[in-house]
Amino acid sequence: MTDTTVRVSPEWLALREPADAAARSSELAEMVARTALAAGATVVHDLACGTGSMSRWLAPRLPGPQHWILYDWDPDLLRYAAAAMPDVAADGAAITFETRSRDITRLDPADLAGASLITTSALLDMLTAEEMHRLVSACVAAACPTLLTLSVVGRVELTPTDPLDQRVAAAFNDHQRRTVGGRRLLGPDAVGIAAAEFARKGSEVLVRPSPWRLGPAEATVAAEWFAGWLDAACEQQPELIAATAEYGRRRGMAATAGRLGVTVGHHDLLVRPR
Repeated sequence: MTDTTVRVSPEWLALREPADAAARSSELAEMVARTALAAGATVVHDLACGTGSMSRWLAPRLPGPQHWILYDWDPDLLRYAAAAMPDVAADGAAITFETRSRDITRLDPADLAGASLITTSALLDMLTAEEMHRLVSACVAAACPTLLTLSVVGRVELTPTDPLDQRVAAAFNDHQRRTVGGRRLLGPDAVGIAAAEFARKGSEVLVRPSPWRLGPAEATVAAEWFAGWLDAACEQQPELIAATAEYGRRRGMAATAGRLGVTVGHHDLLVRPR
């Protein structure tokens, strides 16, 4: 995108990949696989691919020959994705790929010509309303299924609960809707806006929950997530810094020790032309 785009580190993407894989909707993936089986060779355009977690999760679930086109504005992330691209489909067919360094919010229908499937992951909440409109229009014009996974919906549950949890969650949600370099992010409103825009353009939209559920086995992810969650809330509301000093220390230690249960709400969308 641009220098004002929210940057995501490859280290965080690698750390969260198992949680992402466990959370994504297998039901929607199975629907995509049935479509791929009927269509034969599949050309997948993976938008904002990051380190390539979507291709590593989905490509081995799809049958038949596949060609993936990986888009990201960050060339370092594209190199990560290319280095770990799977090469065998569910039925043993070959998988090939190419990379494109592009601003995916500026794609037009010609960029997606010939697509059998469009995918993206953890993207929608980082878009503006204008960017969402352009993305939806480009996807609809491609006239193929679009799988959009792991968009936050503004719901977080911590176990055990604490009186400060809701205050921090509200500040974090406001942070997700912040303005960055003149770009007003949609944050947890993105799923509803995307679904409504696709529906207005005549598409069928299927929505499924895809929450992260982090327990003792995911303590490292939970601790890193909690630290970032609290930091973002405090950045949005600086008065929280003093109010949450003890809270942050105590909850952070619990997360590191695997004693803090974390559920982060996401939704997956499968959009299909009617």
